[in-house]
Amino acid sequence: MTYTTTKYPKSIKSPATATVLKSGDNNAKLGFKIESKKWKGKRLYSLTLTERDTCPRDCHHWDDCYGNNMPFAHRFSIDGLTDKLRIEIPALLNKHKAGIVIRLHVLGDFYSPEYVAFWDEMLATYPELCIFGYTARRVDSDIGKAVYIMNLRYGDRCTIRYSRNQSFETVGQSFAAEESFDGQSFTCPEQTGKLDSCADCGLCWTVAKTVRFLSH
Repeated sequence: MTYTTTKYPKSIKSPATATVLKSGDNNAKLGFKIESKKWKGKRLYSLTLTERDTCPRDCHHWDDCYGNNMPFAHRFSIDGLTDKLRIEIPALLNKHKAGIVIRLHVLGDFYSPEYVAFWDEMLATYPELCIFGYTARRVDSDIGKAVYIMNLRYGDRCTIRYSRNQSFETVGQSFAAEESFDGQSFTCPEQTGKLDSCADCGLCWTVAKTVRFLSH
């Protein structure tokens, strides 16, 4: 069956009804307290949107998205999303004086240039905020270009990798490849069991070399 949204539409929540930024304490893969040298001491949170609804149709995992195997994940609609984030982000920064890191996005993707501009604004407003994640948007798309500019502007606090089988070539454009990729890369240490979590590792926001992920 070909899906045009999540396989689990009943899991979609309104941002007005729940907390949208989830603590890494609830996700063993992510972890909570950043132990890597870069961003050390910050606390990790994540945001989950709705797969396919927010993703480019040419994503190579459109049909076999790992969200297909996540029936219990809470996905948030984009209606009222940024309004809720404007409340939650400063509240968390007030709670965690060392700052926070937000993983964008466990599911879903950057859905408009305006949405990228929102995160650019948040980074400009809150110096203790950091973000990392992945996007299936093409580098030369409007959204991909906006992500590239944000990566350049906030290089010390923002790393969004493009999901492409490509080796690192230039600042602001780092990549996340599939298991089949045989170019210059490193394999995710959390997936291979070398490290317990993203918070323990930090390579995705520390090094420019392409990260290679094993098939789900």
